[in-house]
Amino acid sequence: MKRSEENFQIFQSLSDLHRVLGLPKPLHPMISFTDIKDVKILPEELGNAYILNFYKIAYKTDLCGQAKYGQHYYDFGEGGLVYTAPNQLFELNHKPSTGFLVLIHPDFLLGYSLAKKIKQFGFFGYATNEALHVSDKEKEAIFSIFKIIDDELQSRIDDFSQDVIISQLEVLLNYSNRFYKRQFITRKAINNDLLQSLEEIVDDYFNKEKSLTQGIPTVQLLAEKLNISPSYLSDLLRALIGQSAKQYIHSKMIEKAKEKLSTTDLTVSEIAYELGFEHSQSFSKLFKKKTNRSPLEFRQSFN
Repeated sequence: MKRSEENFQIFQSLSDLHRVLGLPKPLHPMISFTDIKDVKILPEELGNAYILNFYKIAYKTDLCGQAKYGQHYYDFGEGGLVYTAPNQLFELNHKPSTGFLVLIHPDFLLGYSLAKKIKQFGFFGYATNEALHVSDKEKEAIFSIFKIIDDELQSRIDDFSQDVIISQLEVLLNYSNRFYKRQFITRKAINNDLLQSLEEIVDDYFNKEKSLTQGIPTVQLLAEKLNISPSYLSDLLRALIGQSAKQYIHSKMIEKAKEKLSTTDLTVSEIAYELGFEHSQSFSKLFKKKTNRSPLEFRQSFN
């Protein structure tokens, strides 16, 4: 553990974090399971922000209340799961909390397919206000996995315990992936508002030709304007319209290109420049990939 010049701490080991949280030394150096009510943060040891060098999966019951998405507030329910990947910056919340916490050092996964697969779960890049909110039945499934992991750490650390825990983690993440897909579908009010806002932001971007000075809009830019994380935006769009955020940007850009090609006398190079491309060849290549026709072939079809 070390304190950085930016006034946040970096935790390299589970043991260091356990000590600062007032917890006993972890039973395994690379994975731990904790009841959050046992956490006793030592304020003199921990600043207002920190970075963990390991994965964190937390079920917290104090996520209830309201969360803001853009200009609207939505109920959170009774609690939920939050997932974070290594090297993310956290703002510390000193308020009492309840729930469960699983910490996993990346080295614990080495030699298993999960080491690579875990990076494919987009929810490890979601923000706290994009937590997974589970039903009572879903919560039972998740808590049963927590119990198996805890039992293994409490009484069965042997040659097979790592295999058992890894398999349980994989089941937990697969369940979580399923439950998030369900959440995208069931939270229609939130999602419809987000999609409408996204449409307005992208249309405004191209209609006001902001791409002339700011270039092609990025996923990061759109996510910031919507007050959500880039990972959440991409996964939401995949679930609802079958496109990633990048694919969505490209499709909107092609729509605008078609409009300019069919209604103006601008050259292909001028259109490419107005859409934010540095090189017209890149624009032409993308256009043909998306439409199976070059920009000139598309224009000629209107003559």
